[in-house]
Amino acid sequence: MLNECPCRRFCHNETVHRGCINIVSLLGCDRAYTQIGEFGGKQGILQSELAIKNDKKPSVGRLIVNADDWGQDTHTTDTILNCAMGKAVSSVSAMVFMEDSARAATIARERGTDVGLHINLTSRFTASGCSAVLVAHQQKVSRYLRWHRLAQVVFHPGLVNSFHYVVSAQLDEFFRLYGAAPDRLDGHHHMHLCANVLLQGLLPSGTLVRRNFSFHPGQKSLWNRMYRRLVDYQLSKRHRLVDLFFSLAPLEPPDRLREIISLAERFVVEVETHPVNQKEYHFLLNGGIAQLMGNVTIGSHQP
Repeated sequence: MLNECPCRRFCHNETVHRGCINIVSLLGCDRAYTQIGEFGGKQGILQSELAIKNDKKPSVGRLIVNADDWGQDTHTTDTILNCAMGKAVSSVSAMVFMEDSARAATIARERGTDVGLHINLTSRFTASGCSAVLVAHQQKVSRYLRWHRLAQVVFHPGLVNSFHYVVSAQLDEFFRLYGAAPDRLDGHHHMHLCANVLLQGLLPSGTLVRRNFSFHPGQKSLWNRMYRRLVDYQLSKRHRLVDLFFSLAPLEPPDRLREIISLAERFVVEVETHPVNQKEYHFLLNGGIAQLMGNVTIGSHQP
């Protein structure tokens, strides 16, 4: 079976091979082989990622600092709000069906905050009054995705209905809370990029969807970079993407963040942060990013 895989030179076991089958399903055999061949070359990962474009218009540099988990609970919402009021955070990703989702939505609508949907497939819904059916479907999905670190790359045909139900319910709840469908989507623990969500086409076409993390050559294994690159390629066919995506953490060494921020002079760069983390919270409130920005300014996802 491994010998029949178009990426057979990289398949070392059946678990990895199952992920390759999903890549072939996403792109088609010939295109998958072409993309994998590009990964085997000398091309750097940042250069490779920047080749994935939705149109031929040149990028206008912009730094987006996005805080995840808005609405998860009161403490998380309040820490993000403090950073937003201090202009250290430019957008948020909101969780629905969580204990502070309703209050967070009211605050965001009053402030005109740039809000996207933070799809939650792995953490228990904590809002009171959640449908028992919804909770049961999410528990099935969560158990599967948490079962093994590679579960997210393997399509599960037995959970098609559960994935559809859980994602659709969150899209509907976001509309109810925020008065509009989300124009931007990402995922708790980045599970919006799992095989079932992608292969089932559960993310509305045309939306801005968070891509995989961007890496320099050598930071991740060939297989890891190959899979992320192919997923981003697939995303770009139906969705809008920023040019590059990084995490705020780790905060040390400072040269790491300085290099990331400098990229925003030429590219649209999204930096993910979790201000509920005390180190990130204090870094943001004490002007840590501002000290590294130079000529770069923080903006929202909207150009």
